[in-house]
Amino acid sequence: MDSLEKVQEQRYDNFEKTSNEMTVGDWLITMLILIIPIVNIVMLFIWGFGNPDPRRNYARASLIWMAICIVLMLIFYGVVFAFIFSSFNSY
Repeated sequence: MDSLEKVQEQRYDNFEKTSNEMTVGDWLITMLILIIPIVNIVMLFIWGFGNPDPRRNYARASLIWMAICIVLMLIFYGVVFAFIFSSFNSY
């Protein structure tokens, strides 16, 4: 029974060492980096698909939202331009 408790303690100790919790300062720096144009997209790809990072899920979710917004923007502008050009051709 003692060996089982030792194994469980070792697993708990290893979990504490491997889990990288981010502090408030780390999140402030992350948000500062995400304000900078072009750098933000590059860093989201690095955090999302690079080495394991505590920001991984946030970066992937942000990239998915960016892709959704770009697709919706293209559809919207396509509809607007189609409407504008169709109104010019009717004269």
